[in-house]
Amino acid sequence: MKRLLVLPLALTASPALAAGDTFVSLANTDFVVLIAFLIFLGILLYFGVPKQLSGMLDKRAADIRSELDEARALRDEAQGLLASYERKQKDVQEQADRIVANARDEANRAAEQAKADIATSVDRRMAAAEEQIASAQAAAIRDVRNRAVVVAVEAAREVISRQLSEEQANRMIDSSIDTVGAKLH
Repeated sequence: MKRLLVLPLALTASPALAAGDTFVSLANTDFVVLIAFLIFLGILLYFGVPKQLSGMLDKRAADIRSELDEARALRDEAQGLLASYERKQKDVQEQADRIVANARDEANRAAEQAKADIATSVDRRMAAAEEQIASAQAAAIRDVRNRAVVVAVEAAREVISRQLSEEQANRMIDSSIDTVGAKLH
């Protein structure tokens, strides 16, 4: 109610009154605008627009407050999730470090085993190569002996063929056949 009285008093102390013109006249546009403004304010008050505006503002403030509370709750939940994920990430990193260390150790063991296997394989191959060399040597000696026998037999045949006559050769063949026949039966 005090507000209603303050407004007309403030309007009556306007610079238009100080100029000395008659203010209360329908010919004065300031007076007509003042009347229209007061009627407009009266209509707004009659329909309770200020109460509706304050109610809407209070509702908006309550909505904002609830949204802020919800945002705080979400922030707290997000911080909890972040802390949880950081712990999980730390655990996963530790596990990954253990896996890498185990893999490195296993790779080192596998490398040592591979070195040992290679050394064993080289030793076996060396032994096999030595056996092949010995076998090749023995085969070469046999081939040389066989060739020497063949050459000796050829030389002996040639010498005998020059020294023996045909008749002596036939007698020797017959004698050999008899000897073989006697030994076989």
